[in-house]
Amino acid sequence: MASAAGAEPRLVDLLHLGREHVIGAWLVGDVIVDPGPASCLPQLLDALQGRVPRALALTHIHLDHAGASGSLAAMFEDLEIWVHERGAPHMSDPSRLLASASRLYGADMARLWGEVLPVPAERLRVLRGGEEIDGFEVAYTPGHAWHHVSYMHHASGWAFTGDVAGVRIASGPTIAPTPPPDIDPPAWLRSLELLEAWRPRALAVTHFGYYEDALAQLRELRAELARVESLAGSLEREQFTLALRARLAGGSEAAAYEQAMQPGQSYLGLRRYLERSATSA
Repeated sequence: MASAAGAEPRLVDLLHLGREHVIGAWLVGDVIVDPGPASCLPQLLDALQGRVPRALALTHIHLDHAGASGSLAAMFEDLEIWVHERGAPHMSDPSRLLASASRLYGADMARLWGEVLPVPAERLRVLRGGEEIDGFEVAYTPGHAWHHVSYMHHASGWAFTGDVAGVRIASGPTIAPTPPPDIDPPAWLRSLELLEAWRPRALAVTHFGYYEDALAQLRELRAELARVESLAGSLEREQFTLALRARLAGGSEAAAYEQAMQPGQSYLGLRRYLERSATSA
């Protein structure tokens, strides 16, 4: 595979649970940005067409973004995995990550995400933000998760933003994915300022696709974060879920949105943040 530095990014629809436009992985030369879960490995391997990747650039370690990392490390003996320092221990020992995810997904864990294998610690390239790696600039972008980073690919001008630039599918709205446990709206807003300062030509998001009206999307997400925080503070979980579903009602991608970002989990993440904030005030 060609070096990532001058490569044109390519989107792979991982067809999560057979549905289009839920989870995408990005191929940038010999680098894969967010390989997705192990349950989608057949789609990713088909897209590689026998080529050997050199690195995984993880935006964060949530299973829909990084669950296949250990499986890929086992398949490709020289594969390097880039991950923020707060996420790195959970890649080499995913037991706490899996326990946390199991509380959310229960009996659906295997169906949704497949097997989650550890990554050998010596294969991890631990990031803090501020690095320049093979044509990518790395920025620490918490808010959705405390271990979240984003990557600016200089050759394309695209910013690979994981979940911090929101969920946006086709012509639908930009939605804030706010699952537990790490949601922090003030930190998230600071991360959006950082992304705006990059002036990216496009935002490449995991859920789903790339969008050239980057600054408009970031402005929309800023407003959406304020809206859902207010809703979570005033509504019960069922009412909150109905409010989010109403925003998507009638859209052709409503089912993909809900699969990518379950409204009930978004409520739980925001409530956890609000309760923590009230306790520390």
